[in-house]
Amino acid sequence: MGEAGSISVNTTPKLRRALGLWDLILYGIVVIQPTAPMPAFGVVSERARGHVVTAVLIAMIAMLFTAISYGRMAKAYPSAGSAFTYVGQEIHPALGYVTGWGMVMDYLLNPLICTILCAQLARNLAPGVPYAIWALFFATLFTGLNLFGIRTSARINYSLAMGMGIVIAIFLVVAAHYVFRHPALEPGFLWRPFYDPNTFEMRSVLGGTSLAVLTYIGFDGISTLSEEAKNPKRDILLATVLVCLITGLLAGCEVYAAQLVWPTAKPFPDVTTAFVHVAGLAGGPWLLHLVNGTLLVATIGSGMGSQLGAARLLYAMGRSNAIPKSFFGALDPRRQIPQNNVLFAGTLALLGALTISFERGVELLNFGALIAFMGVNAASLVHYYLRAAKRRGAGLVPPVCGFLICLLLWWNLNPFAKIAGTIWMVLGVTYGAIRTGGFREDLIRFEVPPEL
Repeated sequence: MGEAGSISVNTTPKLRRALGLWDLILYGIVVIQPTAPMPAFGVVSERARGHVVTAVLIAMIAMLFTAISYGRMAKAYPSAGSAFTYVGQEIHPALGYVTGWGMVMDYLLNPLICTILCAQLARNLAPGVPYAIWALFFATLFTGLNLFGIRTSARINYSLAMGMGIVIAIFLVVAAHYVFRHPALEPGFLWRPFYDPNTFEMRSVLGGTSLAVLTYIGFDGISTLSEEAKNPKRDILLATVLVCLITGLLAGCEVYAAQLVWPTAKPFPDVTTAFVHVAGLAGGPWLLHLVNGTLLVATIGSGMGSQLGAARLLYAMGRSNAIPKSFFGALDPRRQIPQNNVLFAGTLALLGALTISFERGVELLNFGALIAFMGVNAASLVHYYLRAAKRRGAGLVPPVCGFLICLLLWWNLNPFAKIAGTIWMVLGVTYGAIRTGGFREDLIRFEVPPEL
């Protein structure tokens, strides 16, 4: 799972423009991770009644429109790269604040769902150890590594992405061998992952799609590289769209193969790690452990990065006195790390991992993400159509389609996510209104510093 939200870019000193189009695309794929659809496969399958491919592809369409809006807004605000800035500048500071508060939810929930997933993956390796012990172990691991300032390098991340690609290729080959080893395939068998007349229900598919959005979380990070791109006006937009397209097609292939291997009517031993059990059915224990280990390593990396991202966002808000500065705006004098925030994010991840399911965590994260996506689409509509000197269809169609599809997916989230998310937003808006005198004073900042 890629890190949600956007990172502001420091303009002093000026960054070297060295990134071409393929550099940006590779960066986006590494951030999202090639294994992106695997963690949510089980929960999407249950919600969409087996139509995971359809859910992933519908989510891709929504993200493609939203990617166009992100790319265009990155062109309008090349040094900001933040959804809350786009909305606050183009529409209204209060709506920008709402978007930013949704970003906070994303940042805080990402390490939580990584903790849940790591604990469940570890139980596949050592089922005798209780889930709570594994959750405590991984929450402590992420917190400890971040407190000591241990980070993965870009080279390691690229190597991990390449390794994931190899594992995916192995899985696809083994899955194809498993499927075609059974010659008596029923009529329509190969089409059934897209549409099964016995189980298809549009509301269920849209509910699954609202979860499948997790597959694409992180694509907006490309917009933060505007000042390092050789041709940002062309390449940021193009790379953002292509990363969403490549991710969607690759994810579609992965879940299509998985659905062919595992019949819809057969329940998963564990819905959180369902893809791992699909691999085990297709190739046996060796493939189960290979996919399980790959996902575990990938999720540990995501957990570390997302917890640090949450700590940095809280630090930026504390530094600007948007939240109590004495706690959230403090840095450890020796390591220059927001130690209090790392501990806070780690504690929240542990408590959440012990009280809510992976599915509920994903839905809450997507609640905030979809609000941010709707905000960016609305900001793009205002900037490139309503305020444009010459109104064109290209400035109208993508943001309107992106906004409406994201709104539809948001509406189809589980009632729990909508209620809990709405409570979070109401509390945040109330707090923000008090702190800014009804949003008449300076807007609370949600920019994330790239380095501390």
